Amino acid sequence: LVAYVIFNLAIYKIIPVTLTLPGIAGFLLSIGMAVDANILIIERMKEEVRIGRSIRLAVEAGFSRAWPAIRDGNLTTLISCAVLFWFGNTFGASIVKGFAFTLAIGVLLSMFTAMVVSRVLMRSIVATQGEKALSSRILSGF
Repeated sequence: LVAYVIFNLAIYKIIPVTLTLPGIAGFLLSIGMAVDANILIIERMKEEVRIGRSIRLAVEAGFSRAWPAIRDGNLTTLISCAVLFWFGNTFGASIVKGFAFTLAIGVLLSMFTAMVVSRVLMRSIVATQGEKALSSRILSGF
């Protein structure tokens, strides 16, 4: 989540994005979606550990099984963002455009951080902490 916020703010600086109140609302909503993606991944990993898979296999299966739900949820949000952005151009509601733009950036970035950054972190944790220590932590919710 920290990586997500850092990447998001860096993108806002590069583009540059002026953060109005609707833009901040889009940013906060996208943080919630990033948290949701990570919760989905960890819950899928817990399910895999409960059925007896090794922690390495549980990590890979957790990401694989969570991806369709994350992809579908984020895709519908991106479609909504496109519609809101279009209405912002058409009807002169630039406030809606700012919300849609910051939310779309956040959703795209949350997919990247959930599926790439979190996977790299989980693989490195498994490699350094070992199977037994980590499986009890996953089942207990860290």
